Amino acid sequence: MIAPPLKPGGTIGMCSPSSLVDEEYLRTVLEPAVRRQGFILRPAKNICARTHGYLASPEERGADLNELVADKQVGLILFGGGEGSNELLPYIDFDAIKSAPRRISSYSDGTTILNAIWARTGLETYYGWTPHLFEDLRLYDYRNFQNMLMRDKAVRHEHNSEWVTLHGGKASGVLVGGYSRNFALLLGSAYFPIDLNQSYVLFLEDHASFGNVDYVSAMLTHIEQHPFIDSVTGLLFGHYSKPRSQQLLERLERFGQAHNVPVVYCDDFGHGVNHAILPIGHTAELDADAQELIYL
Repeated sequence: MIAPPLKPGGTIGMCSPSSLVDEEYLRTVLEPAVRRQGFILRPAKNICARTHGYLASPEERGADLNELVADKQVGLILFGGGEGSNELLPYIDFDAIKSAPRRISSYSDGTTILNAIWARTGLETYYGWTPHLFEDLRLYDYRNFQNMLMRDKAVRHEHNSEWVTLHGGKASGVLVGGYSRNFALLLGSAYFPIDLNQSYVLFLEDHASFGNVDYVSAMLTHIEQHPFIDSVTGLLFGHYSKPRSQQLLERLERFGQAHNVPVVYCDDFGHGVNHAILPIGHTAELDADAQELIYL
């Protein structure tokens, strides 16, 4: 299921499942930045709440997401990363999302919510974007915003970095993934009831500022030790560090060899300067030899 695209001049609903949002920043920086692109920003009720000091309560954050889903004026629901998105899962109204689908996009800690929504409702969600990108909008990022969130369907992924093929081959399947830790922890959860008879093209990203290569390797190992790994047909890994980490490339190469699947590294998405959007739940083909990701 694909939600209707965001219309030019449409309303973007914003909540904050994983971080505190400063009220002055919202009013003086973010809202004007969104308006400059011709959109209306519609903040959820509890977006600036500090109920627990470090975050609003899970109930408040869940209510915010449900509130935006219920607002018929909202064409896109957008939220950033942080910590704590898994706390929302019991409070999300998945039936309402299925009945009134919206384009929903986030990245980083939002991985948990995006994948859970797709798995529980069948609604395609979009990994790679976050509200603060409106502040200093780069052309590549905005092209992805337009192609993935304002059109019915993109045809192929647009490169903005060199791709490194670490294990060749071609893979097809449903795209799933996001930030490595969040995706690894979601496996086996009741909120991620995926069909292990299906084929999946996995995409992951992490960043050196959050964890060394041994940490990333541990997350990969967690995924490899779950039955899900037998359904993985290919892996696309996003930006980790600049310069690129040879140790990470070698670890990804071993992943490809161990499971005999194509593996590619790129800097097109993640916590770097490029913010490509990848559609979770969309069938795609990853060609590691031609270095292409095509949406079917």
